[in-house]
Amino acid sequence: MKNGQPKVTKVLVANRGEIAVRVMRTCREMGIPTVAVYSDPDRVALHTRYATEAYHIGPASPSESYLRIDKLLDVAKRSGADAIHPGYGFLSENSEFARAVADAGLTFIGPPPEAMDAMATKTMARQLMAKADVPIVPGLEEGIDDEAEAKAYAVKIGFPVMLKASAGGGGKGMRKVDRAEDFASAWRAARSEAAKSFGNDEVYIEKFLEKPRHIEIQVFADGHGNVHHLFERECSVQRRHQKLIEEAPSPFVTPEMRKEMGEVACRAARAVNYLGAGTVEFLVDAHRNFYFMEMNTRLQVEHPVTEMITGFDLVEAQIRVARGEALPWGNQPQSQRGWAVEARVCAEDAMNNFVPTPGVIRHFRTAEGPYVRNDTGVYRGFEVSMDYDPMIAKVIAWGPDRQTAIQRLDRALAEFTVKGITVNSQFLRQILQYKEFKEGHYDTGIIQRFQDEQPQWFTEEHEQVAMMAAAFFLFEEEQRKGARVVTGQGTGTSGRDLHAWQRSVGVRPPFRW
Repeated sequence: MKNGQPKVTKVLVANRGEIAVRVMRTCREMGIPTVAVYSDPDRVALHTRYATEAYHIGPASPSESYLRIDKLLDVAKRSGADAIHPGYGFLSENSEFARAVADAGLTFIGPPPEAMDAMATKTMARQLMAKADVPIVPGLEEGIDDEAEAKAYAVKIGFPVMLKASAGGGGKGMRKVDRAEDFASAWRAARSEAAKSFGNDEVYIEKFLEKPRHIEIQVFADGHGNVHHLFERECSVQRRHQKLIEEAPSPFVTPEMRKEMGEVACRAARAVNYLGAGTVEFLVDAHRNFYFMEMNTRLQVEHPVTEMITGFDLVEAQIRVARGEALPWGNQPQSQRGWAVEARVCAEDAMNNFVPTPGVIRHFRTAEGPYVRNDTGVYRGFEVSMDYDPMIAKVIAWGPDRQTAIQRLDRALAEFTVKGITVNSQFLRQILQYKEFKEGHYDTGIIQRFQDEQPQWFTEEHEQVAMMAAAFFLFEEEQRKGARVVTGQGTGTSGRDLHAWQRSVGVRPPFRW
């Protein structure tokens, strides 16, 4: 501390991948040195190269590296870092970590641990929000242990219902139950997954909203009594409760609704004495009734779309608030400009139930052009590991209107090229071109409806056919130019060697000559 103000002169980023790089970029612009931490497979990751200095903290398993509070604090001490930014995921919403950082005399670039505790479990959050006059989805305000009692309550409020892990997030420990006869199996599965994911098997029950939209409000608070919102983000394009495409503003929200949701979100932040960046998430029904779902006490993956329509750097604002400064935009009314859409590019195979596709990236080209942003943590030659989240990049596009932003993002995804591993970019482009999405008339069931309506060729198979043809052409060109001629039985080209050459330029099985 200096003159009573927290110090942020050297920042350790307790995370990896694209969020670590994104935080470090802002730090570099602010003239703040950064410290990276890395596990064994991340030894040559982009965030370790981008940081001012980097320290090894353990093997691949997060429980032995990125989740080790003692190791992170030891690196902070050895490196001379006086502040820690948690990014998102890992320890970003862990109040024990926030307290340990403060106890070590360091500045935690995030909310106070008491605010984290208040929002740590969904049942506690529901209770607090109800007291703060924030609308919540009809259902239990606390967990329930007895299966028979839980089923009786579900019957009382009427099916369908949602079972949700009290300590949950990211769709873990969550089950929709449509019929009473399915309740027992769903109940056991939800509790088992909750225990495995969060070490807490408590589950509560909510009424399921038919065709809901997932809309969230970005809030920001400083230590000077200012609590503001920076409008909404539409996050309804989801697969297994994981967001894939986000946009700001929402095509569904009216100016009156935006004002009301923003006021409610700020009321929620004040109820827990919030500080810094946070997101209040709502479920919204077809009649524009909105209900509190949860508050994420951290920076969100989708924060770039808010930055694109407001012109504010949210990481810079986090750092300034952590320093004890007032919000950089003061008390002036905020305005939004244009439209922004973000797509999450993941190392996964859309043709094969979205299974992760780890491996070495043989070719990597990001999208370019006006009003296009790429947030990534990988590069050509980097090996994508099974140990971490499969998202390798986010592509964000801005336009003066929604149609332009969508068209620009589609063009950007067409340019975004990854070879060596399979990614979901073609699938994302198909969603952008889907009628429901283009017209803005969609809800959280859009992905399932899209898959039900489309034949199997909607994924990357067409791209692979084109690549196969290109590979054959290039191979023949090399032979004509005097490259080593590979022969098989008798004359001609060896299928085995040609297959290997195909793979080297990005053509993958099941295609064969």
